[in-house]
Amino acid sequence: MELLQGEFSLTADLQIEEGHKIALLGPSGGGKSTLLAAIAGFKPPQSGRILWRGEDITNTHPAQRPVTLLFQDHNLFPHLSAAQNIGLGLRPDLKLSRTEHDTVARALARVGLEGHGPKRPAEMSGGQQQRVAIARALLRDKPILMLDEPFAALGPALKQEMLDLVAEIVDAAKATLLMVTHQPEDAIHISDQTLLIANGKAHAPQETTALLANPPEVLRNYLGQ
Repeated sequence: MELLQGEFSLTADLQIEEGHKIALLGPSGGGKSTLLAAIAGFKPPQSGRILWRGEDITNTHPAQRPVTLLFQDHNLFPHLSAAQNIGLGLRPDLKLSRTEHDTVARALARVGLEGHGPKRPAEMSGGQQQRVAIARALLRDKPILMLDEPFAALGPALKQEMLDLVAEIVDAAKATLLMVTHQPEDAIHISDQTLLIANGKAHAPQETTALLANPPEVLRNYLGQ
């Protein structure tokens, strides 16, 4: 498929196998976020198709796609509690049954926020807000989880903790992970494959440690090697 953003175009001819954890790495402005937006249905490609398990989803509404997309800014509603923000992953109208309330409580506990359900985002730290967003993504139960630099603003220790939590959730759900990052160490920490996006092209995923051990020139320049 081909995507246009501003004055550049991004060409992506990719086949991604289910169940992999894949990092998207490359120079700023190269189209990493644009690729995720296209897969999620927020940016239609100018040409080409997006297939999921052989089905063409190019024109499928974002809400009907098998995708959850998590951004750096959490996308939490400030006027709702943590539990309510998570509950949106089950029912947009928040008319939850008793069973669904129990499901939200279990999701809070799973991300280490048991007892924090009544708090609003402003009453929580950045790391706790990220946990709420992850819990909501977990409840959406989609087979593809996409992260657009969600932990860039976190300190090193907390970021590693969040990466470990995401990896645990993805592995347990046997889901596919696509994560935009500017940090090669994050790619090594969480991904088994890395997809290089540079010079208007998304390259086929490669084994992460092998790619970073012998990067092509464009990646070496980006990494300052």
